[in-house]
Amino acid sequence: MFFHMVLERNMQLHPRHFGRNLHDKIRAKLMKDVEGTCSGRHGFVVAITGVDSIGKGLIRDGTGFVTFPVKYQCVVFRPFKGEILEAVVTMVNKMGFFAEAGPVQIFVSNHLIPDDMEFQSGDMPNYITSDGSVKIQKDSEVRLKIIGTRVDATEIFCIGTIKDDFLGVINEPGAAA
Repeated sequence: MFFHMVLERNMQLHPRHFGRNLHDKIRAKLMKDVEGTCSGRHGFVVAITGVDSIGKGLIRDGTGFVTFPVKYQCVVFRPFKGEILEAVVTMVNKMGFFAEAGPVQIFVSNHLIPDDMEFQSGDMPNYITSDGSVKIQKDSEVRLKIIGTRVDATEIFCIGTIKDDFLGVINEPGAAA
């Protein structure tokens, strides 16, 4: 799920960046340092949508660096248990498959894949139904349900299932969209 949040961060800036476009330098450094990162508490920072305020700088003793408190708005992505996502399969093995939905990686165990699907090894490992009508392989698009999440300080891991109604393969690789 996506959220629009207001967050704060202390930005350190070298004295060589001081001048008439100091605020632009702080904004550029904020975007470079924050966009694409993951905080376990808030989720993945997708994009910074605005800078609300840049506080007065505090000079660090001995280094000359200045620390500026910055308050900014951003879009974050945080997956939740029970959420339905569309993801792209990145790897298939006999234990299950891994899929990516944006920045989050989701593992679907073979116990959470419908019973009528069998694993086939080879140059392109896949799960296929007995009649051959549905195939899950690398680059397949699947709709899955998150059944568990684990949050670390800098990463979010998810476990998913495709064993429910309306879940499974949406699009096979190479098929016309």
